[in-house]
Amino acid sequence: MNETHRDDILDQFTRQAAGFSQAPGIVDAAALRLLVKFSGANRDDTVLDVACGPGIVACAFAQVARHVTGIDITPAMLELARARQEELGLQNLTWHAGDVLPLPYRDAEFSLVVSRFAFHHFLDPGAVLREMIRVTRARGTVVVADSAPAPDKAAAFNIMEKLRDPSHVRAMPVDELRALMLDAGLPPPRVTDHRLEGEFEGLLARSFPRPEDVPELRRMFEAALVADTLDVAARRDGGTIRYKYPLAILVSHKP
Repeated sequence: MNETHRDDILDQFTRQAAGFSQAPGIVDAAALRLLVKFSGANRDDTVLDVACGPGIVACAFAQVARHVTGIDITPAMLELARARQEELGLQNLTWHAGDVLPLPYRDAEFSLVVSRFAFHHFLDPGAVLREMIRVTRARGTVVVADSAPAPDKAAAFNIMEKLRDPSHVRAMPVDELRALMLDAGLPPPRVTDHRLEGEFEGLLARSFPRPEDVPELRRMFEAALVADTLDVAARRDGGTIRYKYPLAILVSHKP
């Protein structure tokens, strides 16, 4: 990982940790159920959650799988993951602090490898995906879930996200995520989608943009109310701007 980008991620997610772990879109129960069910996870699975953050996805999988390992680069996130595990009374989890390039695991160590809301932070998502495939056993499952704006709105969406979070690199439309998986040697994935709801002031409160960028973020969301320019389906609810943003879930199986 580029050292500057690594520093950006550590800075942003150390500061964002508490807010991120409670964000409505991140803890959305319906989205978590969809992710676990669509993956086909079961009691025989050993799962790896790549860039696991505060352990929300890992803990969801731990309720249906034999064992789950979560790896993340940000210590503050892993502290929250351990706290979540304890709160839920789960015993079948292991947490690792570390980078995802390379993943510090043996070839074919896991039956299911998942990453949610992380690919848009990777400078080389294809390399991370190849690592995920390497540590997946033959006929095991690879799951990529990420923000996936419509192609004609992706550029504006990424400008907005980069302003909001300097560690953001690029969210890819579904067809690009699908092509990424095909290029890495996976069969065509099954794909489903979901819309996650948020509230603009809450989003700002748990983000750490540069102060001079906040007016532009507000302007972009105001424009999205009228023209739907960001693929965030923004609307005004009283004095509050609410929005729904796109999540794509892609599931494939290692040959």
